[in-house]
Amino acid sequence: MTSTPGTPRPSSLDPEIAARLKRSADGLLPAIAQQHDTGEVLMLGWMDDEALHRTLTTGRCTYWSRSRQEYWVKGDTSGHVQWVKSVALDCDADTVLVQVDQEGAACHTGARTCFDEDVLLKDAGLPAGADQ
Repeated sequence: MTSTPGTPRPSSLDPEIAARLKRSADGLLPAIAQQHDTGEVLMLGWMDDEALHRTLTTGRCTYWSRSRQEYWVKGDTSGHVQWVKSVALDCDADTVLVQVDQEGAACHTGARTCFDEDVLLKDAGLPAGADQ
């Protein structure tokens, strides 16, 4: 299914949930995938209302591909499935946290996580009393 930016795509998402969401100008929410038992942050994808609906109802993470302008279910082509354990909105209702059981790599590069290759700062040792 393709769509032009800013054009809402049809969705079966519960209207009460949809009314709470604060989406970007292109109708998307960032969706953070986190390993449910270790807390490891795996990846960030994008969801529109229908992708969120599919994620909530199928038990598999569905994202909206901004580059391909289509839905993709994590693992359908790679075999690296994300089994949904829980889904939560942040306090502003503009980001989704999906706790998953990740099978295999989460990153398209084949790495376990998208956040372990390019660490910009580690163990900074903030002084006592500094904001963290």
